[in-house]
Amino acid sequence: MQKAIFGGGCFWCTEAVFQTLKGVNKVISGYMGGTLKHPTYMEICNGDTGHAEVIQIDFDENVITFDELLLIFFKTHTPTTLNRQGNDTGTQYRSVIFYANLDQKEQAEQMIDDLTKQQVFDKPIITEISPISDFYEAEDYHQNYFNQNQGKPYCAFVIQPKLNKFASDFKDKIKPGLLE
Repeated sequence: MQKAIFGGGCFWCTEAVFQTLKGVNKVISGYMGGTLKHPTYMEICNGDTGHAEVIQIDFDENVITFDELLLIFFKTHTPTTLNRQGNDTGTQYRSVIFYANLDQKEQAEQMIDDLTKQQVFDKPIITEISPISDFYEAEDYHQNYFNQNQGKPYCAFVIQPKLNKFASDFKDKIKPGLLE
């Protein structure tokens, strides 16, 4: 098993996407990159702890590669806006990749370079690339959020459309029986 840690705005959205992937065994929502030890969601929401909302992905590299996870990460959020994803604003919603080793760092830098050369986005990619630091698991009610709250407005109007677009772009990567 390998680990990847991404922050692409609200962890409810990123968790919902990555949970569907073949080769992904577990996704945990949490916080990383700040100074406060054992932060709470309310402390994170103030935007002054330095933490980002992130997901920790446990994946089988024989089924899905880190490069494939990176591409999905970049294609399912906006890596060109500073501290913002849609209506969510603040440093906790920044685009960030926390790398576990130099290979992951180099792959992330190469992916950004490739996407830039291909002009995939109309603005520069500003995704932060930082070494892994202390990971703090988010409160229980944040885990598996979309699957447990599909009827809530945020899930229906923000997460579901993102999942629908993701499913059309990456249908060959989705676990059987999900998002069909």
